[in-house]
Amino acid sequence: MDDTKPTVIPPELAVPGPNLIGATGGSGTRVVAKILRRAGLYTGDKLNPYEDAVEFGFYSDRWINRYLAAGELPEDMRGEMESDLRSVLADHAGDIPAESAAWGWKEPRSIYLLRFWNETMPTVRFLHFLRDGRDMAFSENQQQLTKHGDAVLGEDLRKAKTPTRSIAVWSRVNLAAADYGERELGSRYLRVRFEDLCAEPASTIAQIYDHFGLEGDAEAAAAEVRPPDTLGRWELRRKRVIEELNATAEPALRRFGYL
Repeated sequence: MDDTKPTVIPPELAVPGPNLIGATGGSGTRVVAKILRRAGLYTGDKLNPYEDAVEFGFYSDRWINRYLAAGELPEDMRGEMESDLRSVLADHAGDIPAESAAWGWKEPRSIYLLRFWNETMPTVRFLHFLRDGRDMAFSENQQQLTKHGDAVLGEDLRKAKTPTRSIAVWSRVNLAAADYGERELGSRYLRVRFEDLCAEPASTIAQIYDHFGLEGDAEAAAAEVRPPDTLGRWELRRKRVIEELNATAEPALRRFGYL
């Protein structure tokens, strides 16, 4: 552990974690959580039907928009966030089973707070999971757009239709996470596409296990992966609509291999 950086987690928890899974909503992180638990990653006892750690979801509700609006974080706000985080961590990691190989949590919106996690928990390892933003634009799950769209986009695209605003949020959030993760986390950052998990589940799972230092059976865990019927749904949309989405998110779509 880097002793020059402050940390809000006890020393005994710093080496095996925390291991976080973050993404924009509807990317398919539920199956990732199942895969990781099979290899011994403790993700908490209080989970919703999507495998999200409930208390960290509440933490996201309390802080993401304020954090995005703050820019350079004021010391008093940082103190409040750290104090709140200590309480949530005490509840989440206070009784990790002895047989757990590592610990962490899956709350997709952790992606919005990546810099904060790294600054307060310098041993954090992050899995950045993403799915084609054009698929995401037509997802029924637009909760992140509803909760954080204004904070991410400001006045931009305020009158645009939902798919355009959705892919704009996808673009900005994922580009920011990729930039920060590659620059600041280095080997503690891994980016994986949902499409690659569906196409080559065993090898992709092995890569994820290796990232988190887990020794699971990737071949067996591949049985958890079932490509949804909605994969590639954007291709059925009108050409004009697709062109608008491509134009809105072109840098991100190219960077992540979708164009």
